Amino acid sequence: LQQMLSMAVEVDRSPTCSSRKIADDIFPFILNIPLRSQREALLNTMESQLLRCRLLELLFQHSCDVPTTSSMSLDKILYFLSHSSVLPQFQDETATWQRWDEMLQYLSLLLLSYQTFLLAEHLRSSLSDRMDLIVQQAKPRRQDSDDISQLDVQLKMNDFISRMQEALGQPFPPQIQEKLFMLQ
Repeated sequence: LQQMLSMAVEVDRSPTCSSRKIADDIFPFILNIPLRSQREALLNTMESQLLRCRLLELLFQHSCDVPTTSSMSLDKILYFLSHSSVLPQFQDETATWQRWDEMLQYLSLLLLSYQTFLLAEHLRSSLSDRMDLIVQQAKPRRQDSDDISQLDVQLKMNDFISRMQEALGQPFPPQIQEKLFMLQ
């Protein structure tokens, strides 16, 4: 399945467009996956970084009270950090800290996928154009919204930690502390 999805993203002249179409079709099914381990297995084994990034973007858009219409960027990931909450349909019998832990896991995965597909590779370009760009040793284009400062990150992280502290009302478990450190 993962290879087929990856090929489906690549066959189109515009991988960004095809990943959006595929993600829009798959997303409702992801919302219905009952167990965290099953959701993580699907997302962690996804071969297409572009498709995984788009699915995670949809997941966080879904969890925001006020979704943003901006394109995917580092600034948008900071927006998700400030405005998303644990997804209600994923709130089964797991402890509150585990739901926050899952959200942190997905934020880290989104950041990693975004860095891979845009900041390190030319995955927004078609396969034939990508080969030319690699041969030319061209750097992938960054957007203006990818230029964020360390202060921006620190302020958003502090706000996020405050929200999580308010929700959990206790010292963070070691898993959460580790994920917060890694995400920052």
